[in-house]
Amino acid sequence: MTSAPDPEPIAQPEPDPAQAQPDPERAAHALRNVALVDALQTGDIAAVAFALRHGPNVAPLTVADDATIYRYHDPQSGQSALLLFSDVAHKPATLPASVTMLAPAVLRAYLGAHGDEITTVFLDVAGPHPMQATPGDLIAALDA
Repeated sequence: MTSAPDPEPIAQPEPDPAQAQPDPERAAHALRNVALVDALQTGDIAAVAFALRHGPNVAPLTVADDATIYRYHDPQSGQSALLLFSDVAHKPATLPASVTMLAPAVLRAYLGAHGDEITTVFLDVAGPHPMQATPGDLIAALDA
C-alpha cells in the first residue's frame, strides 16, 4: 500500500500591516459623543441635554479593583464632583487613564443612586468648552 503524497501547503496571504495594527486615532474617535462635543461648543443647553439623553458619555474609572466611576473629591471641602467628557481627548492626563462609555440609562441610574453624594457635575472640566450642572439638572435632562 502506498501512502498518498503530502498535500501542498496552501499559501497564506501576508497580513496587511495596516490591518494588523490597531488604529489609535480610530479607537479614540469611538470614545466620544459627537453630539455633546458640538453642543458644548455652541453652549446650547437644550442640545447638551439631548446629547446626554442619547449618549454615550465618557467617564473615567477608578484604578481600584472594582473599577467604579471616578469622582473628584475636594480634600478641603469634602465635596464630590462627577466628571464627564464629550471626548476622551478632553480628559486631563492627571485623571485615571481608564475610561468607560456610559449609556444614558446607566448614567441616570448612577445619578439616582449617588446624586445626594455629588455636589456638581462637570462636562469637559478642562475644556475646550466646559459646562457645569447639578446632579438634579442632569437627571431632569436625562428624564425629559
